Amino acid sequence: MKFLTEDFMLHNEYAKTLFHKYAKDEPIFDFHCHLEAKEIYENKNFNSITEVWLGGDHYKWRVMRALGIKEELITGNGADEEKFMAWAKTVPNLIGNPLYHWTHLELKNFFGIEDSLDENTANEIYEKCNELLKEEDFKPRRLIEKSNVKAICTTNDPIDDLKYHELLEKEEDFNVLVKPAFRPDAALNIEKEDFKAYIEKLSKASNIEIKDLESLEEALVSRINFFAEHGCKASDHGLNYVPYVEASDQEVDEILKKALRDEKITRSEEDAYKAKILTFLSAEYQKRDWVMEIHTGAIRNNSRKMFANLGADVGNDAVNDYSTSENISRLLSDFEENGELPRILLFTLNPKDYYPLSTIGGCFNRENEEGLMNIQIGTAWWFLDHKNGMIEQMEMLAQTSVFSKFVGMLTDSRSFLSYPRHEYFRRIMCNFIGEIVEKGEYPWDEERLGQMVKNISFKNAKDFIKIDM
Repeated sequence: MKFLTEDFMLHNEYAKTLFHKYAKDEPIFDFHCHLEAKEIYENKNFNSITEVWLGGDHYKWRVMRALGIKEELITGNGADEEKFMAWAKTVPNLIGNPLYHWTHLELKNFFGIEDSLDENTANEIYEKCNELLKEEDFKPRRLIEKSNVKAICTTNDPIDDLKYHELLEKEEDFNVLVKPAFRPDAALNIEKEDFKAYIEKLSKASNIEIKDLESLEEALVSRINFFAEHGCKASDHGLNYVPYVEASDQEVDEILKKALRDEKITRSEEDAYKAKILTFLSAEYQKRDWVMEIHTGAIRNNSRKMFANLGADVGNDAVNDYSTSENISRLLSDFEENGELPRILLFTLNPKDYYPLSTIGGCFNRENEEGLMNIQIGTAWWFLDHKNGMIEQMEMLAQTSVFSKFVGMLTDSRSFLSYPRHEYFRRIMCNFIGEIVEKGEYPWDEERLGQMVKNISFKNAKDFIKIDM
């Protein structure tokens, strides 16, 4: 059977119809990614396919290490061509891994290359990709536009000056919206050694001296307002686990002051502080009609030696196994009692959490004029954005909630070539629906199902985040 045909991953006629007629040409709203507005604005050609493919891609780094490849050819000072050859040597081993599919979708969609990447084809593919990357059509903005992307939400710290978002707003020849998303993790991570130093930076960015809980909240509101002025409509929170300890404002105020005095914080104090700040922030997001994204379930920087040598975000993270159920329930209840709930997306790295997160979230769905499912589990993310992970997430969402309101895919990527992941998701999603129909578990109503597919591909996310485009 030929690999990567037009009907790739579409295993019945219903799925084929839904993908080719309804999903394939829908635009993309990439509402959570790690692209840099600076790189989009500067719009420079990439030096090589190695730079755009392997630079910062910890997915690829992990599997290369699994094959014993030297770190010099992964994150080290190896030549671009040597690193690419090491990656080409890796790829044929990745049967069943989404990296194999993503790699070849990117080669086909962007470079018109349909050969499989391996040691025999590596030289020719490397040279062809590098020649094309010199062209105007392969600069970051054109790669985004050719992927039919309508809007992007980058991930930005509260102290970011958003300079490049401002500059992009003024660009008349680039019609893709690039908006910031507010990610205040550093302001929550009171247990970190650099917390006090970060608070000093936040003080400077907000022009508010942070000396207690009240002034910290004032500073955060100041930065939220600044982000809102730049079109921000979403926040994001990376939590290794869901923290929750009940505490009064006075108790949390003293915990913060302890940290600012460089005194040791207990785990209970850490959780009390984080729960209080998250509850405060949720109310501020709701006032501004922002979405609150919560990403949970990672154990970060597992190898202390690797962290010391290479730092964070290098493929040294794994799936956490904490229980999230009771804490997320209490946290959402606190959010609701402190003010109306914002729209919330709950992401997890551990599939065991799909069932509790979806059913707990369903307890907090409330009436709204737009008919939105305002609390829902997000798409399969990070270690789960493979075929089985996506299917399991979709099955759980469909069986416990309203699948037609699903906000769909995001890239969560640092690469300008990652947009075929949306195609990958859409193919899997159309096949998921097609198989339900084929089994006689839902009638073949092409108009209804076609619209459902179009909505999940683009419209639902657009309506949920509420960015005008």
